[in-house]
Amino acid sequence: MTQTTRTRTRFAPSPTGFIHLGNIRSALYPWAFARSTGGDFILRIEDTDLERSTQAAVDVIIESMRWLGLDYDEGPFYQMQRMDRYRTVLAELQAAGHVYPCYMSVAELDALREHQMAEKEKPRYDGTWRPAPGKTLPPVPEGVLPVLRFLNPQGGSVVWEDKVKGRIEISNDELDDLVIARPDGTPTYNFCVVVDDIDMAITHVIRGDDHVNNTPRQINIFHALGKPVPVYAHLPTVLNEQGEKMSKRNGAKPVTQYAVEGYLPDAMVNYLARLGWSHGDDEIFSREQFLQWFNLDHLGKSAAQFDEAKLRWVNAQHLKAMNDDTLAALVAAQLQSRGLAADERLPAICSLFKDRCDTTVALADWAARFYADVTPHAAELQQHVSEAVRPALTLLAQKLAACAWDKASISLVLKEVLAAQGLKMPQLAMPVRVLVMGTAQTPSLDAVLALCTRENVLARLEVGKI
Repeated sequence: MTQTTRTRTRFAPSPTGFIHLGNIRSALYPWAFARSTGGDFILRIEDTDLERSTQAAVDVIIESMRWLGLDYDEGPFYQMQRMDRYRTVLAELQAAGHVYPCYMSVAELDALREHQMAEKEKPRYDGTWRPAPGKTLPPVPEGVLPVLRFLNPQGGSVVWEDKVKGRIEISNDELDDLVIARPDGTPTYNFCVVVDDIDMAITHVIRGDDHVNNTPRQINIFHALGKPVPVYAHLPTVLNEQGEKMSKRNGAKPVTQYAVEGYLPDAMVNYLARLGWSHGDDEIFSREQFLQWFNLDHLGKSAAQFDEAKLRWVNAQHLKAMNDDTLAALVAAQLQSRGLAADERLPAICSLFKDRCDTTVALADWAARFYADVTPHAAELQQHVSEAVRPALTLLAQKLAACAWDKASISLVLKEVLAAQGLKMPQLAMPVRVLVMGTAQTPSLDAVLALCTRENVLARLEVGKI
């Protein structure tokens, strides 16, 4: 590809299960590369596995990308809707002598494989039906529909400069003749991928390294079709916290679950970006910074390990830096799901509590105390609301009933009560916090009370006078 070619990348998931963080990282990097170079990002759904592919899985893929802001310029394209195109190209290959019919049965292939393994040989198709000058092919069996195999070059090597792994060279003699169409004429994965990448003018294929073994086969098909080969970048695996490959079987969660759990899209992009790419020692960065910095030269070569504690920390940093009004809109949605209606106080509530929260769910837990009844724990009531402090609570309620309702006025009332009762701030603040907020640990008491309604504060203090 020349430097003047417009960058075109793609994400091509199979909708055979929910999409997890390991999968979605394979969308993040091609998206970022397209955006950082002013190119195009294409979504392609590889749905040829009819038994396992579902529309529900497609919906989750699209929902996950939408939540993370991984917008695509074209698509989604579905391979099952392109079968006529694949058959046309297949016929072109066959006419050019790059494809031949193979009548070897499954039983014969199994027997061949068993023999090769017994002989400590690599299992592979032996070329029984491969045409060659002077070769006599076996008689065509009656009533047998053949598969179509790609006439892989013999001798020489397939070589490419992988943007992650460096120079990779595979001997053609290591590659057998790939089945590119089944007996019913349905084209197979490796062939469809090449046709798609050609038709969609893909310049850079950025995908998981589980596809490395497919790449030399695909490159040979590109050559047979006389088309330029894209640049390849094969990303290392994402491991779970136990060091296993991230998968549904190993406990991975759907990407959409992180939205439910209160993670921020920009924080997720930040965290996922660092699972295999770096920009110096920068840990926390915005989406805009990521796109400004991103290139393929700083992709890591080693497997990255997911760490939920680190993800929560990254999320907390983004949450603290977020504009209060923007954050309040997210928290309001959390409250609404709990049947609570927020009001104009919510941005200030978010501002006061966000420094002690790592998700919007945790922040909504605090905000809910301003909009719903609070029931203090019996143990905390017993510990902090003693007989000795009840007179001070009574006096505080009387003064709060008459003062102006702002932080400065409430602060002055607290000081007056402390002076009148001969108490220190913790002796009064702790029981008030327990009664009003249901916990002894809150930010500054005057700031908390100012964000409550006067009616709620007086009603909750009444409990402490019983």
